[in-house]
Amino acid sequence: MRNSFSVQTLFIVLLLFCNPLFAQDKALTVDDYDRWSRIVGAELSNDGNWMAYGLRPNGGDDTLHVVSLANDTEYIIPLGENAVFSDNSGWVAYTVTVDEETRESLEEKGDPVFESAQILHLRSGEKYTVERLESMTFTEDGRYWAVHRKKPETDKSKHKGTDLIVRDLQSGTVVNLGNVSEFAFNKKSSHLAYLVDASERAGNGIYLRNMESGALLTLDSDSSVYSGLTWDDDDALRNEWPSKGNALAVLKGHSSDSLMHIVNELVVLQNLDSSVRKTVLNPDSQRNFPDGMVISENRDLQWSSNGELLFIGIRPQQPKVEMDRDTIPNVDVFHWKDDRIQTVQERQAARDRRFTYVASFSPANSSFTRLTDEGMREMNFSRHNRYMIGRDEKPYISDLNWGVSPADLYRVDVSSGERTRFAVEIKRTMGFSPDGRYYLFQKVAEQDTILYVYDVERNRNVNLTQSSPVSFINVDHPYPHESPTYGVAGWAQDGDHVIMNHKHDLWRLALDGSGAENITRGVGERDQIIFRHVSLDDDERYIDTSEDLLLSAFGRWTKKNGFYRLRMGNNPRSLVYEDVRFGNPEKARDENRIVLTRETFVEFPDYYHTKTSFRNFTKITDANPQQAEYGWGERVLIDFENSRGERLQGTLTLPAGYEPGETYPMIVYFYERMSDRHHQYSMPVYDDRPHMSTYASNGYLVFMPDIVFEFGRPGTSSLDAITAGTQKVIDLGYADPDQLGLQGHSWGGYQSSFILTQTDLFATVVTGAPPTNLTSFYNNIYGSSGTNHHGIMEIGQVRMGRGVTPWTHREMYQRENPMFFVPDIEIPFMILHGTDDGAVDWMQGLEFYNAARRMGKEVVLLSYPGEGHHLGREANQIDFQIRMKEWFDHYVKGAPAADWIVNGIPYIEKQYNRAE
Repeated sequence: MRNSFSVQTLFIVLLLFCNPLFAQDKALTVDDYDRWSRIVGAELSNDGNWMAYGLRPNGGDDTLHVVSLANDTEYIIPLGENAVFSDNSGWVAYTVTVDEETRESLEEKGDPVFESAQILHLRSGEKYTVERLESMTFTEDGRYWAVHRKKPETDKSKHKGTDLIVRDLQSGTVVNLGNVSEFAFNKKSSHLAYLVDASERAGNGIYLRNMESGALLTLDSDSSVYSGLTWDDDDALRNEWPSKGNALAVLKGHSSDSLMHIVNELVVLQNLDSSVRKTVLNPDSQRNFPDGMVISENRDLQWSSNGELLFIGIRPQQPKVEMDRDTIPNVDVFHWKDDRIQTVQERQAARDRRFTYVASFSPANSSFTRLTDEGMREMNFSRHNRYMIGRDEKPYISDLNWGVSPADLYRVDVSSGERTRFAVEIKRTMGFSPDGRYYLFQKVAEQDTILYVYDVERNRNVNLTQSSPVSFINVDHPYPHESPTYGVAGWAQDGDHVIMNHKHDLWRLALDGSGAENITRGVGERDQIIFRHVSLDDDERYIDTSEDLLLSAFGRWTKKNGFYRLRMGNNPRSLVYEDVRFGNPEKARDENRIVLTRETFVEFPDYYHTKTSFRNFTKITDANPQQAEYGWGERVLIDFENSRGERLQGTLTLPAGYEPGETYPMIVYFYERMSDRHHQYSMPVYDDRPHMSTYASNGYLVFMPDIVFEFGRPGTSSLDAITAGTQKVIDLGYADPDQLGLQGHSWGGYQSSFILTQTDLFATVVTGAPPTNLTSFYNNIYGSSGTNHHGIMEIGQVRMGRGVTPWTHREMYQRENPMFFVPDIEIPFMILHGTDDGAVDWMQGLEFYNAARRMGKEVVLLSYPGEGHHLGREANQIDFQIRMKEWFDHYVKGAPAADWIVNGIPYIEKQYNRAE
């Protein structure tokens, strides 16, 4: 049996592991990274007796493990991945892929990569395999397993249909259905619907198979192309299945040599278990269907919850125009009246070409209603109400809408299309209640942000803030634009309340505005613990406050983590609350068993199972036992203040074999708030940032401090916090003040670039993908999205302030700009940048290098051709990890310099000068 022990026992074991007397001498290097694996695709069976997970090594192929939690049975499947258990927990299905070397070889030759579907009987170990996997599924009752196959490599035909293999897991019988393009079971697993797309379109149509009798019914058939197969129970909850699964919707279309888009009609099939009723929406014969438009296959068909309406996508039809490309000019016209600049339009062109407007169709009376148009392109859906919420963003389109876009909100009747505006210039919405009766949003009123709920049926806005003694707006939101709430925990089962997160506690607000109750009774605020509701039921739509609630708990200043139980009217009661980080809790649907991860800096996030009491934990996985061979280190929390007296923290990684009273070289790595990572495991992986475990294993301290930004002072705020935190570590006797290095990437790259121009506290700085010239950066383009940087500069991450531009506040931009202080640099530094960076243009790194070189500074630019904002090629990741370590070892520890640091590498010799 797997080892079972209490939380206290495990904590003692961890303390022993952290003790220097037990530390190993072996230092971790990049060469060791391939030995580490991460856990992927963890799944728990409904009966709680089985768990499946994949081990994905840094170097090598995945291995799937299927483990019994009741005994010692374990199945190991090389190259297995994406495991799914059947509903009855009798079987597990998964993909068997090809090894990495074979995949790369096939892809280089342009050959298809075929994977297999495999199913495993958990009790007997019996397996069945189907080659050339396209997709697979279990029926909801777990009786049938269906595998849709890809075409053989030799089949070059254009039709989409391929074989569908259906296995009855009770009887073992197998049915092979040919030329299937789409398939779907209803939720109660009584019927299989599928579409046929055959060669020469012979037999194309919609077919329905009775799974019990095997009877096959042709619902519609001709030479058209069928798509978009959708059951009326597609999004239904489990308790709704018996009354649904009796109607289908499908698109039936044909293409034309003279038209761009397929001409579709909607086919609705109802009463499938008796006398089938067919209703067809044909745009040509529908009186109010918009001229020049077609039903689009680019939007999934969607049923209303009562089965009375179908929501479809429509789009303008366009003629095919044959053009001679040699005679067409290639020019992008950037116009000052454009809603979106040309670069944004270019990046979003594929999305725009697929965009559809929304309409509804009633099969009962064959009525069609258009719901969205150019004035209202977006809509929030509730399938449980006759109203939707429409969004009109057009009046507020701006380059400054960073993160959130304002919109006027409308109630839209989905049957008639009637619109009623109920709120204007709303930036943040929190969506419908599960029954569609209410819609939650916030609005700025003068200097306050008010939380409102819209009573959809009564067309009435209710102010929820005025009846509450606290505001639910996140006052710690660190950006100069409208702050969000702390979040919605959920909607109460009684239908009359919503549960809102506050900074630490949970509150229950009456939806009629009559009052608010702190249901955690202020314990969170008192003990500085952040409580949040945890749902362990995938079908849960409401929070049932008549039952005990499970809460996660996080110590704001202690970084402890755990779970509490809340019974209404009582204080939350601790179940487990320790110096660890818990993650990914999942409960078995039919059993009182939970699996979850737990981690610390020294403990990889392996999986454990426990009961809902959280008293005892049994370890399931052991992904990285080799860690015991290496010196690892441990972490301590550091409290400090910035110059404004704000309380901040940092997490300090102590080196392996740390001796109190000794001082050590230290790397400072940062971004914004980092101390919450105190119990995060440092996974050795190839990328472009320093790994705490590697540096700690090699005699370094690694400090990750928090930063609080003052608007308009991004660089100076960072300088203030970083130097204050670093000095505190020095004052506490941990760090050698003459052996300090600094590293930041992206936004951290800007900060590290600014800091190196302002202080000689650090012996050296490594800055990755850094914005280094705020003036030029302001008007640069995000290569990945096409947007300009106005939004991120003013109200986004840079936080200069709305309306604060390089022209209105020239001195501010100069004061916070690393480029203007290059002459003041007194320390050697290194820049990392990929030439294809889609977030921070490569020219930003090059500008900084050129300026520093012109000023005679010690600077190296590591430029990686073809790389983006983060290094993607493993060879480049390894190269940078080695060079960064060599750089810090030389300038921080005083080790001999590698030759490339002293002499550089001539371009024509670079292929012979890999980092070693």
